[in-house]
Amino acid sequence: MTITATIMNTATGQPIQKMSFGRMPKPWISFHLETGERVTAERIDVTPPAPGKFAATVQIWVKVKPNA
Repeated sequence: MTITATIMNTATGQPIQKMSFGRMPKPWISFHLETGERVTAERIDVTPPAPGKFAATVQIWVKVKPNA
């Protein structure tokens, strides 16, 4: 079962992109964004599914380097 997570920016609280993982990511996961930047998860939030729904919401919070 594939996990689809929303990648969130810790500085702004805004979503960066959506990403799929083969299984639930570990709290220390490192990966590359679409921009090519390598990031490490600071926090992973899993929200229980709404009543009558199956899929939980997964958010991975990362710190992105500011553009210079």
